[in-house]
Amino acid sequence: MRVGVCKEIKNHEYRVGLTPAGAAALVRAGHQVSVETTAGNGVGFSDAMYLAAGAQIAANAGEIFAGAEMVVKVKEPQAEELLQLRPGQILFTYLHLAPDPEQTKGLLNSDCVAIAYETVTDDHGGLPLLKPMSEVAGRMSIQAGAQALEKSHGGLGVLLSGVPGVPPARVLVLGGGVVGINAARIALGFGAQVTIMDISLPRLTQIDNDFGPRLLTEVSNRENIATHLPQVDLIIGGVLIPGAAAPKLVTREMLSLMRAGSVIVDVAIDQGGCLETSHATTHQDPTYVVDGVVHYCVANMPGGVARTSTLALTNATLPFVLQIANKGYRQALTDNPHLANGLNVHRGAITYAAVARDLGYKYEPLV
Repeated sequence: MRVGVCKEIKNHEYRVGLTPAGAAALVRAGHQVSVETTAGNGVGFSDAMYLAAGAQIAANAGEIFAGAEMVVKVKEPQAEELLQLRPGQILFTYLHLAPDPEQTKGLLNSDCVAIAYETVTDDHGGLPLLKPMSEVAGRMSIQAGAQALEKSHGGLGVLLSGVPGVPPARVLVLGGGVVGINAARIALGFGAQVTIMDISLPRLTQIDNDFGPRLLTEVSNRENIATHLPQVDLIIGGVLIPGAAAPKLVTREMLSLMRAGSVIVDVAIDQGGCLETSHATTHQDPTYVVDGVVHYCVANMPGGVARTSTLALTNATLPFVLQIANKGYRQALTDNPHLANGLNVHRGAITYAAVARDLGYKYEPLV
């Protein structure tokens, strides 16, 4: 199979969809790999390294989209990339379609086969291709929140750890999944007072068993969240419904309960955000203020630590890339139902139920 890797063009996105080691693995398996020139420069992978791995170097993205049977990316295709997708071409990347009707329309119009990292599953009910970036984003959310709390960035001027004689910051983590646990772990490491909320009592029990009394647990509902808002310094939004739009846990009205200068980091922004006042921002302009509350809603947070993120992501994606390349997408999806769960768009049809429901399309599973 002809596999193509283009340079990411989203704002301040430096990750790359395939490392030189991944390219070498594909070449050894008998496939042809083309990489857009300088695609890996942002994470320390030069064109020479890809050439040494057996890949070819393409002069521009147009060559990649024109020649590849499968395009392997990191972020969702941008407007100019959507126009270059070909009928039947396989796109393997993060998509996050539920809050993005324009991208969805573009993928449908392209007649491509779009497989989303974030809905591929595993035997344990997990999301193995979303997990590494959720780990990164969860950990990053605390350092982003700590900086936003500084007075010069519009925050309260609060140090997460406090100092002797001054109490630590109060951190509220919404969601006990991968993002939430990693955020809580780092916040505890900073010395903050941390409460984590989830709707699942078994999950809260597991968290309590893992962390003990250092990490406070509470059932997530609107009333309990509202009780925390007047005192909390930093909220981390880490809720996830696979493939679907994130639930709005904090309304605009509830925001008025928070103190001016408090901070919200909405890691759920890729799926539309878990606050009514959230909208996507970029690393270039990461925050905005609503009712005095600082919102950090960068939609590609792991791109800020692009080398770590690229290595973590490609460790997880490469086995699936090889399955698709070795077997073709239809056989690969037939043989691996977990990979089949990643299929979101197929030749002009929506093939993922949550996306179809949220965007008002007919759900048409692959047959």
